Amino acid sequence: MNVGSLRVRLIVRESRSLKDKRQIVRSIKDRLQNAFNVSIAEVDAEEDRKLVVLGLAMVSNAASHIKTAFEQILSALRSHPVAEFVDYEMDLE
Repeated sequence: MNVGSLRVRLIVRESRSLKDKRQIVRSIKDRLQNAFNVSIAEVDAEEDRKLVVLGLAMVSNAASHIKTAFEQILSALRSHPVAEFVDYEMDLE
């Protein structure tokens, strides 16, 4: 069994309130969960209206499957129309 975790930081410059941010985060989370079957949660900076820190986790019998899925997720986040990709940390065990 292989476990992968991914921590992603995004900036939402257009967010004027926490409500705006939550709406964007909910949209991102729903889209990624449906497309990649990953567990995802906002893990830090919940009270910052511009910064989004997401934690993602995936379990698979092949580490290559997790790495490929995470690379596709990163690609999707880099091209997101509202959230600006900042950086990420990936861990595969």
